Amino acid sequence: MHIPKLCVRPWRWRSHRQISFSLLLTISLTTLLVPPSLAQTPSIPSPSSAPLELDLLIKPKDYVITANTIHPERLTVPSLWWAQQNSEKKLLDNWIAYPASDKEPARVDLIVNQQIWSLLEYVERYDFVNRLGSAARNFGYNVRVFNYQKEPLATYTCNFNTSPALCTIQTTVKNKIGLQRSL
Repeated sequence: MHIPKLCVRPWRWRSHRQISFSLLLTISLTTLLVPPSLAQTPSIPSPSSAPLELDLLIKPKDYVITANTIHPERLTVPSLWWAQQNSEKKLLDNWIAYPASDKEPARVDLIVNQQIWSLLEYVERYDFVNRLGSAARNFGYNVRVFNYQKEPLATYTCNFNTSPALCTIQTTVKNKIGLQRSL
């Protein structure tokens, strides 16, 4: 009569441990040897740090477009009027669109109604920024969201050098005691 052994063979555990170490070493070396161009995804630029110029809503310059700008001969780009009309509870109040320059890519500064913005949940704010950012992205513009106190509330920034454009959304959230943090 044959009685099987109930103990685990130590050589199997060591073999499994050696295989795990070899696999880990292979993965580590492969990661180090892959050229950086293949290992990295293209970066998304930081949002513009230029100040919000609310005076352009009253006295727009030739190079900017606002919600009150109408081009008599063709569609005004970027065209955000439809998005403004469809924004829930009239959240989007106005915008200033800046064409691309040597220093910065094209951007749109959205000005929202702070009272309505503060009533929205995080997901509703994200949805708003995503919808307006997608609309602006189609015209080659990045988006920043502000209130009339010039406080930055969110950004939608893209790397237009990739196809399709890689974009990111950042929002600023105030906690219950009024401190801001970026998400």
